[in-house]
Parts: sequence; C-alpha cells; structure tokens
Amino acid sequence: MRLRSLAMVLAAACLLLLTGGPVSLAQQQPQQRSLFQMFWQIPAQPRTATPQPRQRVAPVVRRREAPVVVRDDPVIPKVDVSSHIVVMGDSLANLLANGLDDALNNRPDVEVVHKAKPDSGLVRSDFYDWPKTISELLASDQKISIGVILLGLNDRQPIREGETVHEPLSPRWLELYRDRIDAIANAFAGKRVPLIWVGAPPMQNGRLSADMVTFNDLYRQRVEKAGGQYVDLWGGFVDAENRYAAIGPDVSGQPVRLRLGDGIHFTAAGARKAAHFVDLVIRRMIEAAPQNSVIALPVSPETGAPSAPELQPGGVERLIDQMVAGVPVIGLPAALQARPLAGPIQPLTGQAALSEQPLLASITEARGRGDAALQLERVFGQGIAPDPVPGRLDDYRWPR
Repeated sequence: MRLRSLAMVLAAACLLLLTGGPVSLAQQQPQQRSLFQMFWQIPAQPRTATPQPRQRVAPVVRRREAPVVVRDDPVIPKVDVSSHIVVMGDSLANLLANGLDDALNNRPDVEVVHKAKPDSGLVRSDFYDWPKTISELLASDQKISIGVILLGLNDRQPIREGETVHEPLSPRWLELYRDRIDAIANAFAGKRVPLIWVGAPPMQNGRLSADMVTFNDLYRQRVEKAGGQYVDLWGGFVDAENRYAAIGPDVSGQPVRLRLGDGIHFTAAGARKAAHFVDLVIRRMIEAAPQNSVIALPVSPETGAPSAPELQPGGVERLIDQMVAGVPVIGLPAALQARPLAGPIQPLTGQAALSEQPLLASITEARGRGDAALQLERVFGQGIAPDPVPGRLDDYRWPR
C-alpha cells in the first residue's frame, strides 16, 4: 500500500513537471520550460499579456464644408439698364414678350417690359382702350426706349359708333379702325419714341387668316406713314406653298412645333422665332441711337451754329495764328521755299508755241547715237535679244 501511494505521488509529481504546473501559477509566475520541452527542444509558448481596459477615444468631429457649385453659364456683370423695350398688345404679344426675354438675354443693358393685355384689341375700347392707355403710358414716368405692338386677334368684331353698328371690314369700319391705328402711331411719333408694329402671323382657320392679311396691310400703311417700322411674321410661319404650318424650323434650323393646337398661339419655340424678327430691328435701333457719352455743344439760339469761337468757320486757323504770335520767323533756304502748286500748262491737243520745247523728244533722239543707240534699236526696235555675257544668268554655254 505504501509503495502504491508512493508511486501515485511520484506519478503526480511527474505529471506536474510535464505540464509545467497549475494554470494559475503559470499565469502569475514566469513560464518555465519542462523536462519534456527541454528534451524535445520545444520553444516555450509566448506569455499572453494581461488584457488592458480599452480606453474610449472621443470621436473626431469633422466640419462640413460648403459644397462648391460649378456653373456652366457665364457670370454676366451687373450693368445699368439703358434701353427699355415695352411690349403691348393681346395674348400673342404676351408670348412675343417671352420670346424677346430669351432673345435679349445676352444684353443686360436691355429690359423687356410686359404691358400686354389678353383678349384686348382696337375694336372694344369699352373693354380696353389702347390709344388712351398708350397716351397715358407715354406721359407717365415709365421709361420707354422702343415700343413694340402686336394685336388684331380679337378685332374681328363690329364697331359701334353712337347708335350705329358697323360690320367688320365694312368701308366705315375700316376707316374707324384706321383712325385708331393712327392715334397710336402718332402718339409715339409725337414723343419721338421708335415704334415697331408686328404683323399678325397666319392662322389655321382660313377665314381668320384672310382677315389678318387685311389687318396687316392697314398696319403697314399707317405705321410707316407715321415714321414707325413694320415687322412681318408671315413668311416665318408658312410652308413652301404659303400655307399655314404648325411645324417648321426654329431659330437654329431644327424642325419643331411652332404653334399650339388651337392654330393661333405660339409655342415656346414659335415665340422665340417670332421674337427673332423683332430682335433684329431692336438691335439695329439701339446701335443707331446716340449714346449717353455725346456732349451737346453750346449753339447760338438764332442761327443754331456753335457759339465757341474755335468751332466757327476759320476758327481753328485764327486759334493757330494766336498761338504762334510773337514767335520769330525762321528763314528757309531757297531750296526749301514753297513751290507753286502747278507748273506750266501743256496743251494735250494741238501744237505748242514755237518758243516752247516739247515734253518728249523723238525715239531716235531719245536713244542717242553710237553703239549704245544701235544696241537699243536692236533690242527694242527689232526684238533681238542681246548676246549673252560670260558669267551672267543668260549664259547657258557649257564651260570648256
């Protein structure tokens, strides 16, 4: 029994030696190599470090930067408005004003003022009196550089004159309608404001389109008589056979829809195309207008001539004489003295006086005499080339 107990103790001791001792001791004391590891040359396992408590790091707060906006459109500097384009008329004029906004977008010095009134015209003055409105507008503080008018769409109605009602396009109706056009055109002419009257485009309804032709003829005659300018839109909205076309080329030449389904009003592309014809006239008027940098010179109220002495006839010469007064006169040699403007007169026809010498001598006298004269006669008279000179460019002989 004692031997068995002793053997069990020895076996436990060997087991401790082979395993390296209890786990708790291995964790608290430095790990040692056992006899088995030393015999088989097994390296000791690395000591596991005691896990340290993880420290919490404050999160890094990143500032949100403002996004960078890249714009494709150029930044146009702010420019004072010097030209005010006032657009008046009916619903078509309202669409035309939208097209002018797009057409004149690259001119910050030009402003388009919308003054159109839908469902208005020259017939129903009880609904909207355009001649009276325009007279008041010209007399107000509204800045108007150029006036643009487009109407007529709602004018196929009877005109009432007192108790009499005149049918559309009757002789008396045309006279009254013409007088209302003259009232507007003369109001602009009296204020010296340029007027552009835009003709109505063709309509899908044939009868309405025929009446627009009559209206356009009246607009052209009366406006041009008052000094205004008429712009015709008809050719831009018809096909090759001069018929109404809802689809056609836009300002870039691409075929698009130009008119709405009602056959009357413009689409956005159609309004831009209509504005193209008016834009050309507006730009030409703006360029021809006097600029603000022109300085008015003082003039005489009686004659209208400049009152400044140097601007009167001969004033510059007198001013120069005053400047050089007292300066000593420098004498010039005979060779540098002033020569006459013209020499002796030689007659082109007839014979000169006997005492005068001819301007040109004869060919024989001009060539002279001797070998030089013979050589000139041979070259210019007979057309024989001179003999080549050795070493000159015309010497084609092979060297020997």
